[in-house]
Amino acid sequence: MVENQNFGQAIEALKEGKRVARQGWNGKGMFIFQQVPSEINEEIVPKMQSLPQTVKDEFAKRGGSIRYKNQLAMVYPDNTVYGWVASPSDVLENDWCILD
Repeated sequence: MVENQNFGQAIEALKEGKRVARQGWNGKGMFIFQQVPSEINEEIVPKMQSLPQTVKDEFAKRGGSIRYKNQLAMVYPDNTVYGWVASPSDVLENDWCILD
């Protein structure tokens, strides 16, 4: 683990597929990762549990496949995953840890 990094260093680590976290976060065991860009083909979309039927229907009208790009996600200690966007304090702190 590499400690006391700035946000720019954390972003570079995310781009390399590494996990990062802040020492200042209250919840221990939380980390962030960058989702791997991917394309989900139209045969898989109807089977996805994470999409409401109305969204699946709209994708079908548009050609069916889904492309994921440039997303950050936070993982909580119970393995729940949420989308994540940095706050101003996250961006300005120097307590980032590169976990990998």
